Amino acid sequence: MIQGAGSNVGKSMLVAGLARAFRARGLSVRPFKPQNMSNNAAVTVDGGEIGRAQALQALACGVEPHTDMNPVLLKPETETGAQVVVHGRRVATVKARDYAKLKPSLMAPVLESFNRLKSQADLVIVEGAGSPAEVNLRSGDIANMGFARAAGVPVVLVGDIDRGGVIAQLVGTQAVLDPEDAAMIRGFAVNKFRGDVRLFDGGVSLIEARTGWPSLGVVPWFGEAHRLPAEDALDIAAGPKGGRVKIACLCLSRIANFDDLDPLSAEPEVEIVMVRPGEPVPGDCAAVILPGTKSTRGDLDFLRGQGWDIDLAAHLRRGGRVLGICGGYQMLGQAIRDPDGLEGPPGEMPGLGLLDVVTTMHPEKRLTRVTARHAGSGRELQGYEIHIGATEGADRARPFAHVGGAPEGAMSGDGRVEGTYLHGLFADDGFRAAWLAGLGAAPSGLGYAAGVEEVLGRLAEHMEAHLDLDRLLSLAG
Repeated sequence: MIQGAGSNVGKSMLVAGLARAFRARGLSVRPFKPQNMSNNAAVTVDGGEIGRAQALQALACGVEPHTDMNPVLLKPETETGAQVVVHGRRVATVKARDYAKLKPSLMAPVLESFNRLKSQADLVIVEGAGSPAEVNLRSGDIANMGFARAAGVPVVLVGDIDRGGVIAQLVGTQAVLDPEDAAMIRGFAVNKFRGDVRLFDGGVSLIEARTGWPSLGVVPWFGEAHRLPAEDALDIAAGPKGGRVKIACLCLSRIANFDDLDPLSAEPEVEIVMVRPGEPVPGDCAAVILPGTKSTRGDLDFLRGQGWDIDLAAHLRRGGRVLGICGGYQMLGQAIRDPDGLEGPPGEMPGLGLLDVVTTMHPEKRLTRVTARHAGSGRELQGYEIHIGATEGADRARPFAHVGGAPEGAMSGDGRVEGTYLHGLFADDGFRAAWLAGLGAAPSGLGYAAGVEEVLGRLAEHMEAHLDLDRLLSLAG
C-alpha cells in the first residue's frame, strides 16, 4: 500500500508507474483505492463509476476499470456534503459530520472488493487517501491505516520533497501515529526530487535513523507527468503554453470529469486556459468550454457570480464558439427544473439561454459507455455518459451527435453553441482533429491514446531506475 505523508505527494502516479513496471515484469497487477474523493469519475466495464485515477491505473495494468478498484467514491456537492458511491452506485448524500457515522459500515464492502481483486492477480497495489497523519480521522478509517490493518497490507510511506520539509513530513508522521499503525509501515520513499538525487543522501540517512524504516528510493521529478490524465483541474494548465488556438475552460466550483480536456491540452497548436474565479474569459480565445459539474444549479449561480455569463455573451458577439459538456450543456439551456430538490430546494432556475432546451432533473443516474457519431463531421467516437437529468427542446432537432440512431445533444441555429452529455469525446483523434479544424487548427497527427501508453512506459522505466522494486515485491504478502 502506498500512503502519503500529505495530499498530492504523487501517490496516484506512483501506483500507475509501479503497476506498469510490474506488468512489464510479467506479473498480473490490479490497482485498488479503498476510498477516493473526486468529482473526476470514470464509467466502468460493469456499469458503475470509480475515480478517474484508478481508471488510469487500470490502463497501466492492461485491464478494464472495474468498480472493485475503488469501492467507495465520495463526490463533493457542497462545501460540507458529498454523494457517497459504493460499488459504483450512489447510496446516499451526507454531510461530512454524518459520514463519520457511516464509515464503519463501509469496511465490509471495501474488503469484499479487495479480496476479489486479490483472487484475480499476482499483485494488488493499494493507494491511500490524504495522509495517515490525519489522526483526528482515524476512528472508523477505511482509507489508510484502518484498511491496512484490517487487510494486513504492508505500507510504504511517500513524502513530497518539492514542497519542502520532507524530513519533517516523514519523521513527523511516525511521531503522531499509534504505534500499531506505525508498525504497518515497512519503508519510505521520497518523490518529486529536482536535481542530483545524491544531494539528498544525508536526508535519507537521517530519516532512516529517526524512523528505523529503510529507504526504497528517491524518485526524481517526472517531467512528462502533464501528458497523463490530470488529477486536478488546474494541472491541465501545467503543460506547454503558446499554442496558436486558445481554448478557455471555466473552473466551476464543483468541476467534474475535467480530464475531457487532457487530449486538447496535448495538442501542439492548442493552449488551454483554465479560467479561475475572479478572472475574466480571455478576449482572444477561439472557444469556451463549460465543463461537467457535480452541482449544475449551484455552479450556474457560481458562474453568474463571476460575471462569466456576461463574458460568454461578449465572446459570442466576437464570433467565438461555446461547447457545454454534461452539466455545462444543461446550463446553456433556457431553464433547469429540479422538482425533487436533488440539487437544493425544489424549483426552477433560468439557464444561460444560449440553447433552446430545458433540463429536468430526476434521481436516476445514467452511467453508460456509448459509441456515437458526431453530426457535424460524421466521425464515430467512443464516449461515456455520467449524469442525472434529461434535456429536451427545439435545438435538439440539430443534435451534436447520434447514439444508436437517436439524437444526442443540441446545437444553436448558427452552429456556434453546442451541448452534449458525452464525456471522453476528445480522446478520439479523428473527432478532435475535426472539431479543432473548425477553430482554425492545422492537423497535428497526434495519437492521444498511443501517447498516454508511451508515457506510462517511460514512467515504468522511471520507477525501475529509482525505486527498489525487488524490495517492494519482497514486502508484499
